[in-house]
Amino acid sequence: MTPPSATTSSATEEPVRSRPRVEGEREREILEATLETLVELGYDKLSFDAVAGAAKASKATLYRRWPAKVDLVVDALELMLGVEADRFPDTGTLRGDLISQACAKGGLADDQPVKVFGSLMNAMHRDRELHDAIMTRLIAPKMVAAVHVFRAAQQRGEVGLGADLDLLARLLPAISIHEAMLTGSHPSQDRLVTLVDSVVLPACAATVQRD
Repeated sequence: MTPPSATTSSATEEPVRSRPRVEGEREREILEATLETLVELGYDKLSFDAVAGAAKASKATLYRRWPAKVDLVVDALELMLGVEADRFPDTGTLRGDLISQACAKGGLADDQPVKVFGSLMNAMHRDRELHDAIMTRLIAPKMVAAVHVFRAAQQRGEVGLGADLDLLARLLPAISIHEAMLTGSHPSQDRLVTLVDSVVLPACAATVQRD
């Protein structure tokens, strides 16, 4: 909800261009405070007041940078997940690429995302705006990166030409996230390697036609 100060103006107000901007290290501090508050309170109880208090920032400053709670939360999620796991590795093998992605910053081996997304699950089912923002800005880019890895493997002959790459790309995150929700802890790197070797690679091999 946008506060009255963001929708009303008067002749005595400063021009928009002179409003303080939140950027650099200060922006990071606010977003990190958002993540901590999100885990503590959950999405429904998260408020600009709570984040401002945790970050020792002005609530008005937050509103100038993030018009709504969903904008603040999704920016915080982007900071948490980083970009390393969305890059396209090129190890020369599907196994190497999958492990490289899963174990990168923002990948499936990170601990914090399990706690944060656990606090968002119920809200994502009820709040269409939150759901769509997370799917569009976070999940979709990760799926693009994952499918890219499988398409490269397909060109090397590790995956069959008629294989459903979207389905194969969902296997590792689906299993590891399900296990994380059940246990409350992120999968270890050893566990991710085991899932790659025992589930994902056999599924890919099954799509290759043998003479």
